[in-house]
Amino acid sequence: FVHNRLTHSLEVASVGRSLARYAGKIVADNYLDPQDRTSEEFYRFGLSSVVASACLAHDIGNPAFGHSGEKAISQFFIQNPGLNSHFSDEEWTDLTHFEGNANAFRIVAQKKAHQMQQGLGITLATLASMIKYPCESTAMDPNKPSRRKYNVFQSEVGLLHQVAEGTRMYKESHKPLVYARHPFVYLVEAADDICYAIMDWEDATRLKILPFEFASDCLMALVKTDPEYNPEKANRILTTLKTDPNEQMAYLRAKSINALVRHCSEVFAEFVRTGQIFENPPALVKGIPEEAKQILNEIAKHSFEKIYNHDSVVRIELTGFRVLYGLLEDFVPAVLAKLPDTFSGKLLRILPVQYRPLPDESDYQKVRKVLDYISGMTDLYALELYRNLRGISMPGYGIPD
Repeated sequence: FVHNRLTHSLEVASVGRSLARYAGKIVADNYLDPQDRTSEEFYRFGLSSVVASACLAHDIGNPAFGHSGEKAISQFFIQNPGLNSHFSDEEWTDLTHFEGNANAFRIVAQKKAHQMQQGLGITLATLASMIKYPCESTAMDPNKPSRRKYNVFQSEVGLLHQVAEGTRMYKESHKPLVYARHPFVYLVEAADDICYAIMDWEDATRLKILPFEFASDCLMALVKTDPEYNPEKANRILTTLKTDPNEQMAYLRAKSINALVRHCSEVFAEFVRTGQIFENPPALVKGIPEEAKQILNEIAKHSFEKIYNHDSVVRIELTGFRVLYGLLEDFVPAVLAKLPDTFSGKLLRILPVQYRPLPDESDYQKVRKVLDYISGMTDLYALELYRNLRGISMPGYGIPD
């Protein structure tokens, strides 16, 4: 067993719940007005649900084939500059810099045709907790962590204003649109950072990409940074599991995550105490004890060199790029055509009803629907549809009538 996007999201939600419970208790015990029972109850019992929900949805906007899919969508528009006449400058920046975070916000918040409620009907606090990069695409700045990417397409700018107003997010700039991060974002981000590092490390060990001894030593070093580390108990459990290296790694994974949860909750509480939490501080993992941070940096270094550039990963990325680019070559001209030809007309007919363009919609809205459709596909569904449209295979399992 190795992790996929669904299990990753479930794990991030679990870690986020634990992290928010720790952080919420610290805040409730030390930084609230004793008479404010409502806030105390929220931080002790409600914050964990908000953060867990945001964590569960944090990757929902990633297209098929993950970051390779994002790049394919962006490159399609970059390599077809003649299409920019259909869009405003801001809309064109959205399309040439397709962003899974902004797509996640669109999925959970937008009102779709043929649906009764607004998005998934989740709370403003949960939406605010998901907005890691609270700005529009034209405001991106690689030198500012909160603006390294963006979190809202032009089609959802109004929704961002509603969330920001309802949760009192500070507006830093009107044009381009930039807000300060909501404090709960840091808990969601930390949960993702923790899982991203540790889960991939465990997977690489199971798949023999990393040597077991080296990988387990790194995690054990991380476990030892926990102030409540019990060496006798840890050694006893590892000895019991010595015949099953995978179970040993699972134990070290759980204990190292627990250590990082404790460290990050302390950093969050310190940000609250000093008021730094309202000033776009760095990620919580940047503030953990130096020893733990060095181990995480070592894990990140080897993950980049050995895991993310592994031959099997690169091959999948190349396949995904070609598949999504090819689907866009078919569907984008079809929705933009004033008088679709026979092939384009049939393409429009196979679009599910909620993704079909309407006569009164702008070209940007029509293309956004195509991106909704394609980015919502699974890897296998996208691959099968690509093969069908190229005449490589006949329609079969996985492609509905």
